[in-house]
This record gives sequence, C-alpha cells and structure tokens, in this order.
Amino acid sequence: MQIERTLLAAQGYIELDMPEVALRELDELPPEDQARQEVLQVRLFIFMRARNWAGAMKICDRLRAADPEQTTGYIHGAFCLHELGQTREAKDLLLSGPAALLREATYYYNMGCYDAVLGNLRDAQQAIEISFKMDDKFREIAKYDPDLKEVVPML
Repeated sequence: MQIERTLLAAQGYIELDMPEVALRELDELPPEDQARQEVLQVRLFIFMRARNWAGAMKICDRLRAADPEQTTGYIHGAFCLHELGQTREAKDLLLSGPAALLREATYYYNMGCYDAVLGNLRDAQQAIEISFKMDDKFREIAKYDPDLKEVVPML
C-alpha cells in the first residue's frame, strides 16, 4: 500500500536526520491521506524534532479535532505550548483532555514539570512521584530536567 511505503520512507529519512526529505515524502501523499492520524503523527514528530513548536501545535490541534479521545494531541500539544513559554495554557490543555490521559505516566510527568515552572512545587512533587510509580524511566529523566530543578531535591 502506498501510504505504508511513504510512512516507512519518511521514518527512514527522520532517522537519517533528513527532515525536509521526510516532509516531502509526506507531502506527496494524496489530499485524502493528509488528514490520516498516522500521517499527522509522523508529521508531528518531524516538526517536534525540528523544534518547530508552532507548526507542531497546529498538527496537535488537528489531531485533537479529529479524535478528541486520543491523548497524543493533548500531551504533545501541551508540550509545544510549554516550549513556547505558555506553561499555564499547557497545563490547562492537559486538564481539558480525555480521561485516558490519567493512565499515562507522561501526563503526570508533564503536569509535574508544568506545576514546577508555575511555582506549585507540592503539586509538582506529587505528580512526578505518580509518574515514577507508573514508569520508573522518568526517575532518571527528572534528574536532568531543568523544569524540575526545584523539585528533584524534594524527591
């Protein structure tokens, strides 16, 4: 199938650090395939890897509009807002998301980061501890996360 080949090629170009070529691959898909979740998600990954937060945010908006019960558009959209210096809006976006977010360690980790940046250190600590219980990999990540410099000594 054409779309599978294109997505595989785009992912290969991403791994080769050739984001422009990866985007060209996706751009060659017919218009009816451009709004497919898997295409949007690969495009989102490319934009985020390039630190194009505004462009990535637009893709997250499309993902949330297409399927408001999927968590991807909320988690990544909030991260984009945070990177754009809109941490309060990032937290609000996560809080507005579907209940499925509560089953994701990334949700709690990111909420902890946002609360820490906003000065809510006790809430940040609680959220970070939940993320550690759900996925211990976040314990190591937290040690080097500049958002958590005030929280890590408390853990």
